[in-house]
Amino acid sequence: MTARIERVVTEGTVDIDGTEYKVENNTWILGDDDEVIVIDPARDAEKILEQVGEREVLAVICTHGLPDHVGAAIEVASRDEAVVALHPKDKPLWRETWSETWPDIDMEDDGIFGVADVQLDVMETPGITPGGVSLYCEGLSAVFTGKSLQADGPGKIGGEYPALPDQLTSIGGRLFTLPTDTRVLAAHGEEVTVGDLEPHFDGWVSGSLTRTETEDEGPLTDGTRVAGIRITPGDD
Repeated sequence: MTARIERVVTEGTVDIDGTEYKVENNTWILGDDDEVIVIDPARDAEKILEQVGEREVLAVICTHGLPDHVGAAIEVASRDEAVVALHPKDKPLWRETWSETWPDIDMEDDGIFGVADVQLDVMETPGITPGGVSLYCEGLSAVFTGKSLQADGPGKIGGEYPALPDQLTSIGGRLFTLPTDTRVLAAHGEEVTVGDLEPHFDGWVSGSLTRTETEDEGPLTDGTRVAGIRITPGDD
C-alpha cells in the first residue's frame, strides 16, 4: 500500500506559568491501510484512534516533550502496545505530564523510523525545547516540524521564544536545507512549504521577530553573528 499523511485537529488549553492559552493542535498520522505512525498525539486519544481505525499503530513519536505534544501519547500507544519515542533532552518535560512512565525510545539525530513504504529521518531542531526534533519524510516530500517552524514562522511558547538563536540555527541549518517544495507540517496551523517560508529567514535573523516599533530598524552589519546564530556547524 502507498503511504499517505492524515491530520487530526484537537482543541484545548495549555497552562504556561499560570496563564491558560487556548490552542488547536495537529496530530499527524503517517501510514497506509495496514499500519501507521502517530506524530504529536495531542490530548484527545479517542479522536486520534478513531482516525487510525483498525490499522496497527507501530510507534508514537513526539517532536517535543510539551504537554500538548504528549498528552495522548500513552493511551494511543497502549492500544497496540506501540513504542513511544522522544528525544532524551525532553524527558524532564515528559515527566511533567507523565510522572510515572518514560518513553520507550530515545531519539537521536539521523535516527530512522519506517512505516508502510516510507521512512522518517530524525533531525534535531532544538530551540523551543532542548530536545526538539523534526521528522523528514523524503518519500512524501514532507517534514513534521512540531513547534520549531510553523506557517507563520518560528513557533513560540506563551508568546515568547525560549531560545531564538538556537531555533533559528535549527531552521536555517537543517529545515531550510530541504527541497523548496517540501511540505511543512507543524503542530499548529495550516501547512506551507519550505519555499514559502525561506525568503523570510534573513529578516528573522536580522531581528524582525523581536523588534518593536520604537527600535532602530537599520540593517545589521552581520545579522547572523550578532544574533548568535550558527548556520552551519563550526561557524564561530
